[in-house]
Amino acid sequence: MKPSSAPMKRVAFARKPANTTGLLRVQSFDREKKHKPMKSTRPKMTPIRRAARNQDCTIQLPGICNRDPATSVLCHSNSLADGKGMGIKAPDTAAAFGCSACHDVLDGRRPRPAWLSKDQVDEAFRAGIGLTHTFLRMEGLIE
Repeated sequence: MKPSSAPMKRVAFARKPANTTGLLRVQSFDREKKHKPMKSTRPKMTPIRRAARNQDCTIQLPGICNRDPATSVLCHSNSLADGKGMGIKAPDTAAAFGCSACHDVLDGRRPRPAWLSKDQVDEAFRAGIGLTHTFLRMEGLIE
């Protein structure tokens, strides 16, 4: 066979209606059907998370911490051993009060500086958890 130099033509196939009478079928919507409520995308504000507001940073990574209590939040652990998983946040008891700068380094939104090893960051975070637990015990939020 000799190859053709003309491009192939597109062929559109017409869909036939489901019924053979030629009338279009109208889909009826069930007004009685209940829809699931939309899932909330924001985490619940727990008393421990609320307690982190305006607190000093307990992590205080050297050269990174901005020491601004206005930016302080509860920084959850990213370790599987602490209960973190795919789509699951670690519990509030595996967290420390941290400023926005320290939190960004812990969560990977900001690169870890060369002068800090991963072990030093983890050690500072574990020390921050200890200080945070001391504060939460004094406030009566944990036992």
